[in-house]
Amino acid sequence: MDHSGPASEQDFLALIDRHFPGSSAHSSLPRGDDCAVLACPPTMVLSTDLFLEDIHFRRSYFSPGDIGWKALAVNVSDIAAMGARPLGFSLGLMIPAGPPPGPGFWGELLAGMAALAREHDLTLTGGDLSRAPLLGLCVTIWGRPGPTGRLLTRGACRPGDVLLACGHLGLVRAGLQALEAEGPAAARRWPAAAAAHLRPRPQVAAGLALAAHPGVRAAMDVSDGLAQDLPRLLGQDRDSAPGAAPGAALTLTPEALHPETRAWCEHTGQDSVTFACLGGEDYALLAACDPHDAPAVLAATPGARAIGTVTAAPGITLNGQPAPARGFDHFSTT
Repeated sequence: MDHSGPASEQDFLALIDRHFPGSSAHSSLPRGDDCAVLACPPTMVLSTDLFLEDIHFRRSYFSPGDIGWKALAVNVSDIAAMGARPLGFSLGLMIPAGPPPGPGFWGELLAGMAALAREHDLTLTGGDLSRAPLLGLCVTIWGRPGPTGRLLTRGACRPGDVLLACGHLGLVRAGLQALEAEGPAAARRWPAAAAAHLRPRPQVAAGLALAAHPGVRAAMDVSDGLAQDLPRLLGQDRDSAPGAAPGAALTLTPEALHPETRAWCEHTGQDSVTFACLGGEDYALLAACDPHDAPAVLAATPGARAIGTVTAAPGITLNGQPAPARGFDHFSTT
């Protein structure tokens, strides 16, 4: 373990090499040259996410391993949302000046990231290191379509389609609020919610199952909350004409939510259904499928459940009432 922290860039690179294999079948040139040389499939999907201290995580309750895991997991979730399989990633590390964050910090961070990479057989092909005014990570990830070759996108929903969710809506928000209020002790009182926030599980198997079924028309990752992301799935953010995109009628009950989500809302006096709709960082998948195919899709997709229907009329309702207007937005001032 790096008790004093890496003393040079070469020390950092050696530490990375201890946690990640230098090459794989996907990367024909070992890591360490000016560029990676990749064996690319004909079609690839690509995504990038930043993960910055005090914006996306806090060291007061994230362990170093949690930071590394989640920085990669949020990117894997984007690949899953396309119905694709992740292949590899590049890592940019922003390293604050001054003494290291703590004994073994960087080794533990890379170990957490490597654990998730091994689960999905991901290659780290390279990246960059730099001093910076804050601790941060930038991951660029890519993948390939699953066996059917289909990729799922947003905006192809039709009135009558069944809306599906794969993953627990609202559980991460409960974990975030609990950790903010109670610090690391929240992980003992609210273990599932805290784990969902600190180490989310990307829904790769569910995404591949959705893409394998031709009845599924659209899908996306729910990373800003259902209220913010559902309009994006429907295509409401792509067409300036009011009412041009379809709407949705959501049906959520407290019984459909994780028990810790319900318990947290009871503890804090919040309505659990509205809470789950607002969500934020759920890293669940949201999909729309032909109603005739819905039973087969639900049976074949891990963790999938119906949460509503697409409507011809614009607007979004939640249990017959207007749904909350929005979820999380980095640039909102309210």
